[in-house]
Amino acid sequence: MLNVAIKAARAAGAIINRAALDVEAVRISQKQVNDFVTEVDHASEAVIIETLLTAYPDHGILAEESGSTHGNPNADHIWIIDPLDGTTNFIHGFPVYCVSIALQVRGKIEQAVIYDPSRNDLFTATKGRGAFMNDRRLRVSKRIRLQECLISTGFPFRKGDNFNNYLRMMGDVMQRTAGLRRPGAAALDLAYVAAGFTDGFFETGLSPWDVAAGSLLVTEAGGLVGNFTGEADFLDQKECLAGAPRIYGQLVPLLHKYSKFAGAGDKAAVRQAAQALDEAAAPAAPTDAAEGAANEDAPF
Repeated sequence: MLNVAIKAARAAGAIINRAALDVEAVRISQKQVNDFVTEVDHASEAVIIETLLTAYPDHGILAEESGSTHGNPNADHIWIIDPLDGTTNFIHGFPVYCVSIALQVRGKIEQAVIYDPSRNDLFTATKGRGAFMNDRRLRVSKRIRLQECLISTGFPFRKGDNFNNYLRMMGDVMQRTAGLRRPGAAALDLAYVAAGFTDGFFETGLSPWDVAAGSLLVTEAGGLVGNFTGEADFLDQKECLAGAPRIYGQLVPLLHKYSKFAGAGDKAAVRQAAQALDEAAAPAAPTDAAEGAANEDAPF
């Protein structure tokens, strides 16, 4: 099954690489504000689904663009697919994007492939058999001090996202680490945690296809994945925290109060901090004298 997933990922990568040669010719549409989809996403997804269902016609599919319309939605085996994670990067020619394919068997992720076509990097994992990058065994970072760590994240970009909440989260992490990065493709971010290129990752608003494959890579490389309160059942919860065990353990106390699963006291503290931040950012009301001067200067 892993070999079939690799075949599907490489076929999608070939489509993406061909399109990248003339990215300005790619047709783009917008699903919602700042959420783009291209003809490349659709072509990549189609070849992945065709490859998987040719080999396993009774399996189910959960794909970013087509949902569960292909395959058997009631199957024990469900392929979770992101045909092009990092579409915004791709359409700008910024070479940080990937193909992500995971196999979920009775609710558990058992196979994972993440393929970075611009670098020809292939990340794979099978449950209980380890994680690999281009056939090299992966282990998460050995760093144990948060202040020495490089952490990756993703910024909110949709209307209705709580930007102030994210600013406070980033502020809490940035002050305590060696650096914060926002590459723009969550699946690749998780692969990089598994490889030890970064020491941890956190983001909200993610869908199962963003994190399914990467989560198995991290755990098979010796890391931990969960929600912001440290609970492992995170796949459908739209928040993801991953890292080497010692770093994960230091990030949970920092981020748990920002979780939608946090206690009432934690949430109240976050709301109060948000109100203070909003008040500080609001423009000061003009004084009467300033208003008078402005009126005098006005042409009419």
